[in-house]
Amino acid sequence: MTPAETLHQGLAALSLGLPAEAEPRLLAYLELLKKWNRAYNLTAIRDEGEMITHHLLDSLSLAPYLTEVHNLADIGSGAGLPGIPLAIARPGLAITSVETVQKKAAFQQQARIELKLENFTMHCGRVERFEGQFEAVTSRAFAELADFARLAGHLVAEGGRLLAMKGLFPEAEIARLPAPWRMTESYPLLVPGLKAERHLIVLERS
Repeated sequence: MTPAETLHQGLAALSLGLPAEAEPRLLAYLELLKKWNRAYNLTAIRDEGEMITHHLLDSLSLAPYLTEVHNLADIGSGAGLPGIPLAIARPGLAITSVETVQKKAAFQQQARIELKLENFTMHCGRVERFEGQFEAVTSRAFAELADFARLAGHLVAEGGRLLAMKGLFPEAEIARLPAPWRMTESYPLLVPGLKAERHLIVLERS
């Protein structure tokens, strides 16, 4: 199966209702990631098929939970995951990526330019020093939940949420959450082609 076929099949399974130009732009992002990865080691995954499942489809599994969100911050996104795939899939969603590593931030900036992502903004710096207010703030394998809440909680607007993408259900991490944060919802994330467990943990202020 070609990368395009793998992606098309996975997107069909997610039933996202993407814009017509989304699939070729996702494939263009994948090609850019592969090219930069050879020089800058942006991700440990080298296999193209695994990049589609572990990066693109995994990132897009968050999209159904953002239907009411207008602005999103993506913390510690590395190569722009999940922010860039989400920006492609949801052109009406304003996404700000916060990444401390210069080479990863440079890649995201180049992806923004080449893919013409007008709804995507990149900030290179530490999240605890970044200022802004967002309806939702997400992270994908950025940190333990307590650290995520401590470092990025100030970015969540009144009534907003922290959305943590996790592997196994993090029961022990939830127990260590600092006040005033609490888990209000959790969802299993079903990623086509990915056999590992994935969960979305929703945190809100009590």
